[in-house]
Amino acid sequence: MRTARAYDLAVIGGGVNGCGIARDAQGRGLSVFLAEMGDLAGATSSASTKLVHGGLRYLEFYEFRLVREALHEREVLLASAPHIIWPLRFVLPHHGGLRPWPVVRLGLFLYDHLGGRHILPPTRSIDLRRDPAGRPLKPEYARAFEYSDCWVDDARLVVLNARDAADRGAEVATRTRYVEARRDGGLWHLLLEDRRDGRRFEISARALVNAAGPWVSEVLSKVVGQNDPSPTRLVKGSHIVVERLFDHDRAYIFQNADGRICFAIPYERDFTLIGTTDEDFHDDPAEVAITAEETDYLLAAVSEYLATPVSRDSIRWTYAGVRPLYDDGASKAQEATRDYVLSLDAPAGEAPLLSVFGGKITTYRRLAEEALDLLAVTFPHMRGPWTANATLPGGDIEATLFREWESSKADRYPFLDPAVVWRLCRAYGTRVDRVLDAAASSDDLGVDFGAGLTQREVDYLVGSEWAETAEDILWRRSKLGLHISDDGRSALEAYLARADVASQAVGAK
Repeated sequence: MRTARAYDLAVIGGGVNGCGIARDAQGRGLSVFLAEMGDLAGATSSASTKLVHGGLRYLEFYEFRLVREALHEREVLLASAPHIIWPLRFVLPHHGGLRPWPVVRLGLFLYDHLGGRHILPPTRSIDLRRDPAGRPLKPEYARAFEYSDCWVDDARLVVLNARDAADRGAEVATRTRYVEARRDGGLWHLLLEDRRDGRRFEISARALVNAAGPWVSEVLSKVVGQNDPSPTRLVKGSHIVVERLFDHDRAYIFQNADGRICFAIPYERDFTLIGTTDEDFHDDPAEVAITAEETDYLLAAVSEYLATPVSRDSIRWTYAGVRPLYDDGASKAQEATRDYVLSLDAPAGEAPLLSVFGGKITTYRRLAEEALDLLAVTFPHMRGPWTANATLPGGDIEATLFREWESSKADRYPFLDPAVVWRLCRAYGTRVDRVLDAAASSDDLGVDFGAGLTQREVDYLVGSEWAETAEDILWRRSKLGLHISDDGRSALEAYLARADVASQAVGAK
């Protein structure tokens, strides 16, 4: 067993909240250790609808504080990572079954102004009989509103927070689980296990953060040994990805007869993402999957609006995730709050435990700030908040200049297909040159696995972004799983299995 190392802060969970807290804490001068039992963003944080948004529908439930904070964060995050977050316009068709036109307009007026909007364009009315957004819809839909939110590559957002934390000195351990957490006065004594080989080691920390997502209650009971009733409500959200349904670059938000909404969003150039559902979930989060009933629901929800119904034959991928919401007693899953609750357990003279319940991707940065504010008593010399004006790795470029910068990279790498350059720029931003590492020709990039994925990029992901398996690369560091052939995937798996590649992995033992 390794000799125990001492840290200021230990974090359980490598999702967006855990990585966001680790990044913020390390940047404030604390020493941080984060462990994730699987891959970064391996659960809830890679199973979202891929939006940085205020949450228009939350206004109906009077969640004004959450919506205001999320709308403010929308532009903060856009400025911090314009390569993985970019503006997206949403079309909301109106019909007689909805609230009156002036009422919807008032809601969108609030949405435009509640949180401050400086970069994104405002809401406008559109005539679907004249606008290209009306062509895919049934002819009875004649009017719509169009408003702004943002798209995000959710899994890459998590990885970039982890990368920034590590660049600042944090230790990030994937495939590593906490086995036991024991208080001894002002310290936590923590036993961990490397899930690759079963080896165990110990660390100590002055404070412990439980950001285990759907497993937050399980950590409290099985790792920490607390048996108090949990305030967690697990809600499943499922999505389907189908062949591209429309040619323009806007998304749709459809309101359904049951009061829910459904998005249809341009995805990976060749596809459309449809989601989400809201169903209470009582099983193992590790085994979550879309059901036939959820699939039928999503197909029916969009087909209600589209001139050409969407069939099962067009589905190319499905995914599902479990949201660990705070249980506010709402009667329906879709009405449960998406706000976050931070629970601090800090008996006098003992090391604190902070548990994270609920939250959404859009507000992860503010959640991290508030978490560290709560821990300030333990760390009185900790520096103040800093992330509001900081960029994530690769994001140090003005959002308005991104397309021009991207074009310069196409000139820099003329041997690459423009679509590949676009993907690389979107994934890595200003770090794209590190990924390609001065390549002057296609031969310099090594093995070509297909779909634009090469050995040079794989080596970067293994050496700098904690990728270890083909699934890590094809479904979280990218979405190339939608494009790559079976032969390409097999070749990637064989390459990753080589001992010399495995030994380059971040934190390799």
